[in-house]
Parts: sequence; C-alpha cells; structure tokens
Amino acid sequence: MTTIESTIEKLKILQEILSAKFAVQREIEDLPRTLATKKELVSRLKKAFVEKNERYEETRRNVANLRIKLQEAEDAREKYESQMDQITTAREYDALEKEIRDATDKEQGYRRDLQKEEKDLQEQRQRIEREEQMIKTEEEELALEREKIDSETAVRKSTLTELEKREQEIVPGLESELIFKFERIIRSKAGEGIVPIKNGVCTGCQMILPNQFVNDVHLGEDILFCPYCSKIVFFSAEVTGEDEKGFSDSDEEGLSDLVDDDFDDDLFEDDELVGYDSEDDIVDEEEVEEEEEEEEADEDLLDDDESDNGLLSEEDEGIDDEEGFEEEDDEEELED
Repeated sequence: MTTIESTIEKLKILQEILSAKFAVQREIEDLPRTLATKKELVSRLKKAFVEKNERYEETRRNVANLRIKLQEAEDAREKYESQMDQITTAREYDALEKEIRDATDKEQGYRRDLQKEEKDLQEQRQRIEREEQMIKTEEEELALEREKIDSETAVRKSTLTELEKREQEIVPGLESELIFKFERIIRSKAGEGIVPIKNGVCTGCQMILPNQFVNDVHLGEDILFCPYCSKIVFFSAEVTGEDEKGFSDSDEEGLSDLVDDDFDDDLFEDDELVGYDSEDDIVDEEEVEEEEEEEEADEDLLDDDESDNGLLSEEDEGIDDEEGFEEEDDEEELED
C-alpha cells in the first residue's frame, strides 16, 4: 500500500472519529441551554413575584390607613352625636348637625374605600400564593434538570475522552496542516470530509469533475480536494467497479448494442426515403417505356378514328345533295 493509500485509509477512520467527536461536543454545548431556559423562566417568575409582593404591601398599608381614618370618622360622629343633648339654641343645633353629617359622609367614604382595598388585597394575596407555588415547582424541576444534565454531561465527556484517545492513535503520520484542514471540512460539511469518486462525479456534492482532475486522482500521487465542495476525494474500485478513464470494454459493447440488425429496418421502414422501394416494388424502366409507347399508339388510333368519322359524315352530306339535285331535274322535265 502506497503512502497516499495509507493516508486515505487513515482519513476514513479519522472521519468517523471526528464526526462522532464533534457531535458529542455539540451535545455537551446544547445540554445547558435547556437548563438556561428553565433558569430564565424561574428568574422572570421571581421578578414578577417581587413586583406583585410590593404592590400587595402597598395595598396592605392603604388598608391600614383607611381603617385608621374610618375609626377617626366614627369617633368624630359619635362625639358630635353625644353633644346633641347639650344644645340650647337652634343655631348650635344646626352647626352640630352639620358636623355630624360631615363626619358620617367621611365615615361612609372611608368604609367604601376600605372595602374596595380589602377586596383588592385579598385577590393580590391569592395571586401571590399561586406565584409562590409555581416558583417552588419550577425550582424543583430546575434542580432535577440540573442533576439530569450533569449526569448526561458526565457520560458524554467520558465518550469524548475515548474518542480523543482513538484520534491520537490515528493522527501519527499525518501532516498537521492536513489534519487542520480535514477537521475544518468535517465541521462545516456535516461530518463528511472524504468521499469517493464515482463515474467521474464527486459523491460529496454530485458535481461532474474535470477529466484531468479525475486522472490525477487515479494516479494517487497526492491528496486532492474537490474543487466544488472542498472535500478530499479518492478513487475506490469498490464504489465504481470499473476504470473511469474513458469507456471500458463493457461500455463499448453496450454502445454497439444500440446499433442492432433491426436498425436499418427501423430507419427505412414505410418507404420514408425518396427513391427507395422494397424488392417487391422495384420498377422496371423498360416495361414503363413499353407501356408509355402503347398508350401513345392507342391515342393515335383514337385520333385517326375521329378524323375518319368526320370525313364520312361530309361525304354522306355530299351524296344527299346530289340526290336532291337529281330530284329537282326530274320535276323540271315533268313540267315541260
């Protein structure tokens, strides 16, 4: 086995190792992303919980203030009502009655506001309790997800270590620049960096390769890259099963089969070519000439007959005229 053939075989094995290695690395990178999504969700829930809790505390303070004001309004109303027994004049009665009325209006206003705030406070407390339970559930799921990811990451790292060990067993003897290019190709070409040529076509990109390039690959004097997809290409008799330089013997036989014994028959059937007749329809030129002469002779005879008929008719007319003259002569003699 030549040096190039040995390198190609090593690259085939290395391709499998690198493809698996890069796939495992991507999985290790992708695993924490689901965890990050969970963390972001929990973080948003906690942030919303803090804001809602602040609004709840503010509402609770408003309720406490309204209760104080309501109590003050009740005390003021009761105080003014207790002074009604001490009124002696109508003016004092009117003034005290106005104070009682104002205190009563304030008391009723504070009571309405207090009821509204207390209802809002209760609803906020229920929402906060639900949010708190949701955050607790999400944190538990996050912890389980973190354990799962840590376990899967450990397994993949172990697999990655084994692949790297196999890689180190293959790379000795390969040029560092070739390995660098090969790794870049595999990363950018979905794990495929070396492909065979089949019938002059790169199996990596399905592009027809130049003949000279295919010949250079056949020579096997150097590692060559596909000019279209940049993948390393090689010639494999297992893939093609034949020599790709021109047509093989089997190809020539296949082409000769295209021209079979029935080709002429198919080409000239139905007398499509001008001047060509089948054997049964070959025209004898002499017979044609004789037939034409006979036809001309018949036509001459017909013309002669027609002319004779014309002459006879004229003679008959002359005879008739003579007979007429004779009859006229006989009549003249009788008159005399």
